[in-house]
Amino acid sequence: MRIDLVSIFPDYFAALDLSLMGKAREAGLVDVAVHDLRKWTEDRHRTVDDTPYGGGAGMVMRPDVWGRALDEVLDHPLPAADEGGAPPRRVLAVPTAAGVPLTQRMAEDLTGADQIVVACGRYEGIDQRVTDHYRSREYEVVEYSIGDYVLNGGEVAALVLVEAVVRLLDGVVGNPASVVEESHSAEGLLEHPAYTKPRSWRGLEVPGVLLSGNHRRIQDWRRDRSLVRTAHRRPDMLDRLDPNGLDVHDREILAGAGQVVRPRRARIRIRLARPDEAAAVATLAARTFPAACPPHLPRQAVEDFISENLTEEVFAQLLAEPRDNRILLVHEDLPGATEPIGYTFTALGGAHAMPTEMVRPGKIEMGAAYLSKCYVDEDWRGSGIAGALLERAVADVATRGRNSQVVLGTNVGNGRAIRFYRRHGFKVVSRRKFIVGGVVNLDEVLVRNITATQR
Repeated sequence: MRIDLVSIFPDYFAALDLSLMGKAREAGLVDVAVHDLRKWTEDRHRTVDDTPYGGGAGMVMRPDVWGRALDEVLDHPLPAADEGGAPPRRVLAVPTAAGVPLTQRMAEDLTGADQIVVACGRYEGIDQRVTDHYRSREYEVVEYSIGDYVLNGGEVAALVLVEAVVRLLDGVVGNPASVVEESHSAEGLLEHPAYTKPRSWRGLEVPGVLLSGNHRRIQDWRRDRSLVRTAHRRPDMLDRLDPNGLDVHDREILAGAGQVVRPRRARIRIRLARPDEAAAVATLAARTFPAACPPHLPRQAVEDFISENLTEEVFAQLLAEPRDNRILLVHEDLPGATEPIGYTFTALGGAHAMPTEMVRPGKIEMGAAYLSKCYVDEDWRGSGIAGALLERAVADVATRGRNSQVVLGTNVGNGRAIRFYRRHGFKVVSRRKFIVGGVVNLDEVLVRNITATQR
């Protein structure tokens, strides 16, 4: 590949002699030529600009000077692109604040060019007729921007383009995996955090999973951190992801970071319920409970259970004792959006604590936290919200420091729920009888120990 840089400040590009770029040039992996635009001026003052037609501030770079320069540079002899004699691919790149954003995909595409000529403008830019002319002559013209801000000239943006493209060429970066795993790679995510020695620095430790030697766990951890970092810092990148390329765990991680990609893009927020939200919680509870009931359960039994256990009065009592009763809500993070779309209720102690008959010595200990409710509106199933909400509830229990286990029960016929809980580290340890509106049901009892996990 040949790269030509045209500027009125050619010394600006001395940095291309350093580091990997310098080594790539020495190794012949890329041919970089720097040109002084003033070489193509024809007056004794070496003028490259003039006042704008129509008036206005600043100066505009003259098309005649640029035309002479680009005609010569774009005419530099290049080998044929292939044995069939196809003409080489020549690209005229023009840095401009009015250009399209430079992306990793664009850099990857430009690695296929045989010549890239970067025209570095100054002042108010280059006369529009320059790019118009070369497009009309069927040159590939790329007007690009490196961000929503303005610089004094195009040289900085030219350096960015050159490094972004050249580092992708074969042999430039020593470890090819480095290019694959980094931010804005084909995965469309930001890169995970990186750590090195020492293991402990100013009270900050390297995450334990990175010291485990378990390559699968490390890979999973890095994937999760990439998802979280992208959700927090560049949620716009999630708009370009294919939701079908994200598994349920990916969606749960994103939901935990406040971003949902299916059934539609949305921002969500998970938080503790307030005492004045008893009515909203009761409405959600009454709406979601029937979906968890087995098909054979009479409708009247379901309605009786709701009227006895899921009322505004019941939730008002629970919310009045936040030390014992932890109710988490999830709702869309939009102005004025307060109606919850999912909730959990965990009893850490008190009147609604885990029933004593659920105790199984050696498996379920007295004083375990009791996850009584975990529900999400049907419209949001498959979004990952339920998993994110569950993990937040478990983390809340761990943070309170009162309980060493979380216990729950779910109907033996609800295979989907059982698989869901097992995927989140719960184990089936026993069964219990659970009465709904006077009808006896059989539940699987699951437990998860509270440990310092690193995932």
